[in-house]
Amino acid sequence: MRIAAFAFAFLLCLALNLEAKAELAVSANDGKQVHPDDAIAAPVPDTISVLDIRSGKAKILGSIDAPASMIGPPASVAVALDGSFALITCSQQLVDGKLAPDDVVSVIDLSIPSNPRVSQTLHAGPGASGVSISPNGKLALVASTGDDSITVFAISGKALSPLGKVSVEPKSGPTDVVFSRDGRIAVVVGRGNSKLMLLSIRGTAVTNTGTEFLSGMSPYSAAVTRDGKYVITNNLRGALVPAQSAIAARPSERGTVQRRPSSLSMIDIKTGAIVASVETGALPEGVVLSPDGRYLAVDSANGSPNNPSDPSFNKLFARLEIYAVGEGTLVPLAQAAAGHWCQGMTFSKDGRTILLQCAAEKEIETFYFDGKTLVRNLDLTLFMGARPGAIATALSR
Repeated sequence: MRIAAFAFAFLLCLALNLEAKAELAVSANDGKQVHPDDAIAAPVPDTISVLDIRSGKAKILGSIDAPASMIGPPASVAVALDGSFALITCSQQLVDGKLAPDDVVSVIDLSIPSNPRVSQTLHAGPGASGVSISPNGKLALVASTGDDSITVFAISGKALSPLGKVSVEPKSGPTDVVFSRDGRIAVVVGRGNSKLMLLSIRGTAVTNTGTEFLSGMSPYSAAVTRDGKYVITNNLRGALVPAQSAIAARPSERGTVQRRPSSLSMIDIKTGAIVASVETGALPEGVVLSPDGRYLAVDSANGSPNNPSDPSFNKLFARLEIYAVGEGTLVPLAQAAAGHWCQGMTFSKDGRTILLQCAAEKEIETFYFDGKTLVRNLDLTLFMGARPGAIATALSR
C-alpha cells in the first residue's frame, strides 16, 4: 500500500510539474449562442477551457462549466501575468429561452490547469464585455455596454473586490478597456460614439478625464503597443476622414465623417492623432499583439458568420491578417483563409503560433507564422463543443 501511495504521489507531482511548465491559453466558449435558424431548446453549457500551447502543439488540459459569451469583442478573457488565474466576463444569459444581458465576472483559479475552478463570481454592468488587468496586477477593469460604465475591481492575490463604477459618455456603448503600459491611463473603446475615452488611474482611484479621441467608425476593441505610445483599434464601419483624426472637439466643430471599408487605426495616446490607418477585411472582430509587439493579428469575419447548412457556407471564409507594427506604422504582411464566424485570437510566447476561434465550426484553428508567411496547420484543430468567442494568454494584453 505504501509503495502504491508513493507511486501515486510521484505521478501526481510529475503531472503538476509538467502543467506548471505549460504555456497556458484560456478559451471562453458560449454554449447558448445560436443562429436564427438554430434550435435553442437544448443549449450546451458555457465552458472555460485551459490549453497548453507550447511549441505549437495546442492541446486542452481541462475545462469547467462557467458563464461565457461570444457576443461582443473577443476581449472577454484576461489572464494574470503569472498565469495563476483568469477573469472571464459574460455579456449574455439565457432567460426563459431568450438571450438577455448579463453582468457576470468569473475568477478562474488556474493553480491546477487540468482542473480549473471558479473561485469567485462577481458582477459588473449589463453587457459585461472587455476586461483587462493592470500591469502591476492590482486592478481589473470591465467595460459594460448596457449602462455605459467601467467597473473597477481591486486584486489581492487571486481575489477580486469591487471598488465601484466609472461612467463614460451616455450611449457610448463601451465594448473594451485596456491599460497603458505604465498603468496610469486606461483607454475605453466606445462603439456607440466612435470614440476612445481616457480614464486616469492613481493607485486604486479611477476617474474619467473627459479626454476623448476620434478613432474610426464603430471601434470595437483595442491594443496598446509595447512601447506605450500608441493604441490600435479595429473599426467595424471604417476610417475617419483624415482631417478629423485629432482629439474630438464639440460636434458642431467636427465636420462630417466619411464611411469607408473596415479599418485599423493607430492613435498617438498623448495627442489623439491618428498616425496610421489601413483597410482590413469586412468586420474585423479583434486585435491582438504578438508578445514582442512586432506583429498585430486581426480576424475579419468577411461575411462568414453562417451555418454549415447554409448554401453559401463554403463560399465565404473568415480571414486572419497579420500586420507589422512600426513607429507609427501598420504594414500588411500576410493573410490566410480561416473557418467561419471567427473571433478570438492569441499568439504563442514565441510569436510563431496563432490560435483562432471559429464559432460556426465550434473549433480552435492553429496557424504558423514565420515573420513573412501565414499557414494553417490542418492537422491541429481543437473541437470545443461550444462556440469559442474569446481567448487570451498572460501576454495577450
